[in-house]
Amino acid sequence: MRTTHLFFCLIFILAVHGAIAWSLNRPQDAGVDVPSGKLRSLSFAPYRDGFSPIEEKFPLPEHIDADLGLIADKTHTIRTYSILGGMQPTPEFARKHGVEMIQGGWLGDGHASNKKEIAALIEAVNAHPDVIKRVLVGNEVLLRKDMDVDTLIGYIRQVKQAVKQPVSYADVWSIYLKYPQLMQEVDFITVHILPYWEDEPVAIEEAAGHVEKIVQQIEAKAHSMGLNKPILIGESGWPAAGRQRGRAVPSVVNETRFIRSLIDVVNRHGLDYNIVEAFNQPWKSHNEGVVGANWGLLTIDREPVFPLTGPVYENPDWLGHFAWATGLWLVMVAAYFKKLAHLPWPRQIVFLTLTQVFSVCLVTLASFAWFTSYSLWQQAYTLLIIAANGVLSALLLQRSYAILAEQSVAPTLAHRLRNTYLFFGILALYKTYSLAFNGRYLSFPVEQFAIPALGVCGLIVCLCLAQRRFYRQMLRFDSLSGGDSQTPRDRLLAYFLSAGTLAVVIGETHEFMAAYDFIQAHPGFSEGLPVALGYTFYNQQLVAWLLCILVLSIPFWPLRSGKAKI
Repeated sequence: MRTTHLFFCLIFILAVHGAIAWSLNRPQDAGVDVPSGKLRSLSFAPYRDGFSPIEEKFPLPEHIDADLGLIADKTHTIRTYSILGGMQPTPEFARKHGVEMIQGGWLGDGHASNKKEIAALIEAVNAHPDVIKRVLVGNEVLLRKDMDVDTLIGYIRQVKQAVKQPVSYADVWSIYLKYPQLMQEVDFITVHILPYWEDEPVAIEEAAGHVEKIVQQIEAKAHSMGLNKPILIGESGWPAAGRQRGRAVPSVVNETRFIRSLIDVVNRHGLDYNIVEAFNQPWKSHNEGVVGANWGLLTIDREPVFPLTGPVYENPDWLGHFAWATGLWLVMVAAYFKKLAHLPWPRQIVFLTLTQVFSVCLVTLASFAWFTSYSLWQQAYTLLIIAANGVLSALLLQRSYAILAEQSVAPTLAHRLRNTYLFFGILALYKTYSLAFNGRYLSFPVEQFAIPALGVCGLIVCLCLAQRRFYRQMLRFDSLSGGDSQTPRDRLLAYFLSAGTLAVVIGETHEFMAAYDFIQAHPGFSEGLPVALGYTFYNQQLVAWLLCILVLSIPFWPLRSGKAKI
């Protein structure tokens, strides 16, 4: 009879998992289609896996040619950021594929390199007037504080005197308000408006309207100076993956919604724009984390991230993930199938649910962690963390079954369980304080610690079911693992993990309050603090991480002695 119950439990859990996976991955309406499925302009940096300007591994001519061929049917124009660094053949290939260019010249803090870049820029622009229609001298030089505004103006004037095409300088919109003299020097005003990166991050529902509002501010400032110059939104876009900032949530659907809604706004108002960017850029993860590498229309493998027309899937591979998770679940269940047949059906349900949750977490971790590993050491770390989660899952299932079957636990199992949790606890300490002190570009590693946190909760549920009541001692790790009593090392880990929750909140809040535009909008500590805290606690990824580390810390807190009978 219990075997029959077991089969019914298996079918029920599989049906629930399938229904949840299906409902979470339905095609979503992301707004109006892009007219003709083609963008006006797209940032173009043809760096492939293993290539990086930081390491001076620049694109090859065949890469530029192939990549332009891939995006020629997606954009009328490309924007480049340098004429050197392997980008010299770009105008010829742009002509070949029928794409026009906004040619950029990269400026930094070195006079010699800037001089070389300007000379190459002028030569390329004059040699390809049929392809290069506009010129950008420098990109976010003032934001990075690589030079002062007067030096920059000198470079702008030098290029303007040497070429016939319109010349501008590209930077975030607040720089043009801070240095309005730039508006007098350029032929058209090029501003970057990235709602995700604003000092006060903008929710996706308000992002396109925010861009429109900023353009109106720039227009008003220019008109107050007696200027009537065209405005180019030089960069605007939305990340498909990475850390949440306030109400700004990276996702594939949100990236699609932003681009489509932005194009609807600019077309209605006759504005010019450039979307960042054509391809995901793994090398950007070096400075900007996962989020910096995921702004492209195409992946690093040159596959579409989302369509410019029609409905959008957040995870088009969800069915494959469901199949992998189900297969892994069935393998886990097979190892305990005969034993489970002897348990009452409520205990069967609990064990099978835990097994299913662990399998889903492992597949999700493996998929996301590998996708966001951009170097050999990141890939090595990913393999380590997947293996550690796999080992912990096996140990947790052994302990869960022992509790539900009311069997005594082997000392070796308790010892291994404790050591594995200590490993995750120490790793969580490192992650937590890294987020607290330098977390702007770091993702919240919830996927890496979901199994440890859910494992604690699962063991507590098993103890409650086995003993038909709850008492506080069940929260102790010696009760959960069936092993030895707590040590001073355990208490120290609990203290630091719990303090880490406060440190993360303080660090995230300070990040907002220290930003220039935030200070201008909310002068004074008492005025800015509630706003910054609101952004902090709206961050669902942050809250999930705080819950993870709190759950991990609870079993190590010093509670009254005593432990579960099992």
